[in-house]
Amino acid sequence: MRIRCTVPGLSERDVRRALDGLPEAVGYRLVVKPLRYRTEPRLSAVTTFDDREIILQVPEPFLPFGEIVPYGAKRMPGADLRFVPLSEGVSFRSPAEVLRFLYCHEWYHWFLYEVRGKGWSSETACDRFALRNFRRRTVTMADARAALRRTEGSVPTPASRSAAKGRPPRDGTEQLRLPADFGPVAS
Repeated sequence: MRIRCTVPGLSERDVRRALDGLPEAVGYRLVVKPLRYRTEPRLSAVTTFDDREIILQVPEPFLPFGEIVPYGAKRMPGADLRFVPLSEGVSFRSPAEVLRFLYCHEWYHWFLYEVRGKGWSSETACDRFALRNFRRRTVTMADARAALRRTEGSVPTPASRSAAKGRPPRDGTEQLRLPADFGPVAS
């Protein structure tokens, strides 16, 4: 995948290392830009299908921050149609976590548009996919197909919530450890 990075202190090699194990958006260029903010960091990314480009923005300066990510809705009991949004709070402790989350979200837009031919506007499906997969070591097309519907396996689990809070999961599975910063790479 072609990568261009304009974030100070972050190289293309660092971006590749952060996205290692995630599927490639074939035929698209990845652009990583700094996100200047006034009050607090936030998530920002876009996929432009006409230009065949995925643009991820990393908050600059980077400070750890949290974000509420909506991943679905649940119908409330009763005769009328009332829904309650389902969401999960996520803490981002490093630029690598931000890159992985944003890339998973935008890659899923690519998957829906280029592979499924279904359009690109399924924000909750993209958030569900990113929420479920950004901390996993390896993500496959099977994971992408599983995120098409909100099922028991596609929503955050107690283990993933523990991982988001920095605690070890209760089920004993190993949590993906991302570098807190992009220091020198050991050869």
